[in-house]
Amino acid sequence: MTGPSGGLIAPELTPDLQVLTIRLERNCEIRQGGGKKGGPVMHKTENLRDEMIGWRHDFHRHPELEFDLDHTSARVAELLRGFGLEVHTAIGQTGVVGVLQKGNGPRSIAIRADMDALPIAEANGFAHRSANPGKMHACGHDGHMTMALGAAKHLAETGDFSGRAVFVFQPNEEFGEGAAAMIADGLFDRFPVDEVFGIHNIPGLAVGSFATRAGPITAAESLFEIEITARGGHAALPHMGVDAITVGAELVGALQTIVARKLDPAQNGVVSVTEFVTDGRRNVLPGRATLRGDCRALTPDTNTAIEAAMRQIAAGIAAAHGVTATVSYNTLFPPTINAPQAARAATEAAKRIANVVDGDCPPKLFSEDFAHMAAAVPGAFVLMGNGVEGSHAQPLHSADYDFNDAALVPGSSFWVALVEQQLKGEADV
Repeated sequence: MTGPSGGLIAPELTPDLQVLTIRLERNCEIRQGGGKKGGPVMHKTENLRDEMIGWRHDFHRHPELEFDLDHTSARVAELLRGFGLEVHTAIGQTGVVGVLQKGNGPRSIAIRADMDALPIAEANGFAHRSANPGKMHACGHDGHMTMALGAAKHLAETGDFSGRAVFVFQPNEEFGEGAAAMIADGLFDRFPVDEVFGIHNIPGLAVGSFATRAGPITAAESLFEIEITARGGHAALPHMGVDAITVGAELVGALQTIVARKLDPAQNGVVSVTEFVTDGRRNVLPGRATLRGDCRALTPDTNTAIEAAMRQIAAGIAAAHGVTATVSYNTLFPPTINAPQAARAATEAAKRIANVVDGDCPPKLFSEDFAHMAAAVPGAFVLMGNGVEGSHAQPLHSADYDFNDAALVPGSSFWVALVEQQLKGEADV
């Protein structure tokens, strides 16, 4: 998942996480595997626990970045071939696809797992810490891969379904280029599917809990830059020029009115100025100033409204001071919008294997490049708990974060339940 420069940053327990936690603890459906309320759940991949932990620790020890995933892609492909899947490599540069066909069912679904790590020096001291200096699986993609692999192995050996399951292992999620690259390389043309699903761990939520929703679930991310060209001069003679800092400071404040006064209060949005750079010196008023920042929106219309208001405000303030302001606004990630039918299917599958499921969780303002896949094929993105203590509760992208091995069995069992449900027509979706 992605933050201002790629990759979701989950705060420790922000208000929206608190709301989700309360919903999960108090207001969600409590189900046993098989549809009964309460009691123990049934996890079909329990017998793979130790094997999955071994895979996950190997991925964690050997993190790779962006599209440079030679070791990771090769290991994923090796495991999939060992399970008996039809394997395709080099899709979207280093993406891997494993195809599992059983019976003659006409439907097909895709399960997507991201593979790339982050340029972070790991602070953990456990035995499986990163062996690659300056690189770390700080977002849990090592766990996401492992859950998909565990599901693939179980389904290949004993899966009860008729149809085609397509396992998509994607590079470069953190910088938002991998999904688009795989799609451009013919992912859904070569491997057509009826639905696509993705999952992400959330620190601060209990292991074994799942959440999703119909409609927007993660936000668009847009980066902006506003270049102010004024007239610099001597710090003692401000009247002889136009101070770019004064113009920029006014603009910083005015940008906050976009969300507060220009958006419909029912529409979620965020406008954050994160950099203010000038060419001024100790006794020199700057003639140039650059503002940079990050915007989030849950719908394309809201994103368009934020951009339009930003351009209007910048032009108006610049005109008032007799200077120029140029605006660039680059949307890196569209919002992830869950198809209602796919979201219901994911909710029903989670209820088969989990006691704590929220099928209408609040949307999140982080971003995720699964959005490109969900825009190409009806799909749903799901959130799952990573734990509430120690390294498992640290924010994503923290140097002391770690994916929780205890989440591997619930996560892989969710994938198994979803495939068997969707490729047998059991769920009323």
